[in-house]
Amino acid sequence: MCGIVGIVSSNQKELSKIATATRTLSKRGPDNRSTIKFNNLSLGHARLSIIDTSKEANQPFTDLTERYSIVFNGEIYNYQELKEELISEGVSFTTTSDTEVLLNLYIKHGSECLEKLNGFFAFGIYDKKDDSLFIARDRMGIKPLLYYFDGEQFIFSSELKAILTFNIKKEIDKASLFNYLQFNYIPTNNSILEGVKKLKPGHFIFIKGTNKLSDKIEEQLYYELPFNQEATLQTNAMNYGKAQEMLCNLLDDAVQKRLISDVPVGTFLSGGVDSSIISLLAKRHKPDLKTFSIGYKDEPFFDETSYANAVAKKIGSNHQVFSLSNDDLYENLNNILDYIDEPFADSSAIAVYLLSKYTKEHVTVALSGDGADEMFSGYNKHMAEFKSRHPGIKESMVKMGHPLWRSLPKSRNSKFTNLNRQLHKFSLGAKLTNKARYWKWASIINEERANYLLKEELVFNPQRLSDTAFEYKKRKEELLKGIRRDGDINDVLYTDMKMVLTNDMLRKVDAMSMANSLEVRTPFLDHRLVNFAFSLPVAFKINTDMKKKILQDAFRDELPDEIYKRPKHGFEVPLLEWFRNELRSKIEDDLLADDFIEEQGIFNVAAIRELKQQLFSNNPEDTQATIWALIVFNTWWRKYMQS
Repeated sequence: MCGIVGIVSSNQKELSKIATATRTLSKRGPDNRSTIKFNNLSLGHARLSIIDTSKEANQPFTDLTERYSIVFNGEIYNYQELKEELISEGVSFTTTSDTEVLLNLYIKHGSECLEKLNGFFAFGIYDKKDDSLFIARDRMGIKPLLYYFDGEQFIFSSELKAILTFNIKKEIDKASLFNYLQFNYIPTNNSILEGVKKLKPGHFIFIKGTNKLSDKIEEQLYYELPFNQEATLQTNAMNYGKAQEMLCNLLDDAVQKRLISDVPVGTFLSGGVDSSIISLLAKRHKPDLKTFSIGYKDEPFFDETSYANAVAKKIGSNHQVFSLSNDDLYENLNNILDYIDEPFADSSAIAVYLLSKYTKEHVTVALSGDGADEMFSGYNKHMAEFKSRHPGIKESMVKMGHPLWRSLPKSRNSKFTNLNRQLHKFSLGAKLTNKARYWKWASIINEERANYLLKEELVFNPQRLSDTAFEYKKRKEELLKGIRRDGDINDVLYTDMKMVLTNDMLRKVDAMSMANSLEVRTPFLDHRLVNFAFSLPVAFKINTDMKKKILQDAFRDELPDEIYKRPKHGFEVPLLEWFRNELRSKIEDDLLADDFIEEQGIFNVAAIRELKQQLFSNNPEDTQATIWALIVFNTWWRKYMQS
């Protein structure tokens, strides 16, 4: 797990900035930083040593012929098998690293090497003789890879902050900003800046000739989620039992592969089904397994450590609970905001940051349960979607009760107000088409509210269809293309994998773990398991009574009963009380102050003022989520755009 950066340019002054760019990635790779320069290309690497911790495995790594050089972020879990294949074909090795295996695999097979890899990765390989650059990203987008191209220079990196080291055009992508206000993250492969894109998962770029860049950079697909296929297994008891067995075997092998390391390994254990299963399987292969979770001293509604403790006791792991106060959240706020180099406001990132920070004191690698909800139908919105498509008497009554839910107080901060919020959201969504409902339930605020927050009406100005409006609508159509009128819940899961998992969940875990130099591995996202999950009929995943049915049933006998009866709560952070106390001055007098908003020239002062008033009222609803998005954005804007 590392940070990588590279630049292709005829401007030697820009090439010389590679060391500075690499230094911005030091938290991703605190163990070593190195660079290499060719005629019109420079590569940089910041290393977090996991496999073969010797200096001989440092990067940029060059092969024995000195023709090929690689910068690589990630892990190849099947590298030992691949190495044996290469040795049998006459390849010699100087290290025991997966980096050298990956480089030689590319030398042998070119882009087809990607088909052989089991792992998560983002890498760049330069062929000095051919004067070509090859960059690629893993199938699920677990590891980030951004790039900038303006016709004269091509820059790629693990993080935006490294790209910003170079002389690039810094202009806000207005469609991305509009998306960000809706979702609190950017749900596309675009970024907050025009000209900077995220390489799509399962894609690569090949550049032939660094002396003269072509006019266009094209991403090429090598993997796609297996969507729109017929379920391999039909719905019946015999096949359900067979599917459970296949699931257990695939997941056990995925976990075992991800325990390979030359540094200490543990697991995140929240007490939810997903992390509990990963910890259970890891304990089978690692008897001295350490597991880690966080709790909230001041907010019992959000504290779930009792479930994690029950699982740890059941499986016999060495469990560590980090019990946090609101003061702990506040004390780490500046570090979190400072690390965010592109606006990203999923507030559960705060919890992931602190979990990673304290976990790093004990291990360098942690396994997580990420990906299971998106593949197997684990979110509350999935049950809501299922019931909206198969409504009973209860669902019809909730839909009819919309005027009542609209009038009641709604927030995430108590059982009663959170229930009102959910009922209100369901009553609204149940009336919509499949695509419109998905968009609404995925959003924090709707398009009209997002538009109102902006000083210049970007999307819904009836007098004109702006370029931004056209681009926004095009991106929205692309994101929703998997949701069919006559489809099933697998449509929703496919869209979640492409939109939510990659751009929210995986970005959150990668950024916050890397801020603490901790590697997080995700067994559920082994591509073999993903392919299997999308071969299953919906009935194996969800029904009126149960989400993640096959996952829960497959491991039911080995985990505590109480984790199956708990409500889905998510990795929530208690923001509201925090904003009303410790952060109130930062909101009212600094980042969201009227004079700052006016001077900035992006947001509607009246709309921000109304938002603050609602935040401090008796009916805040979800305003704290949007307030947090604005805090994150304005902190980022002040650091990267105002200076």
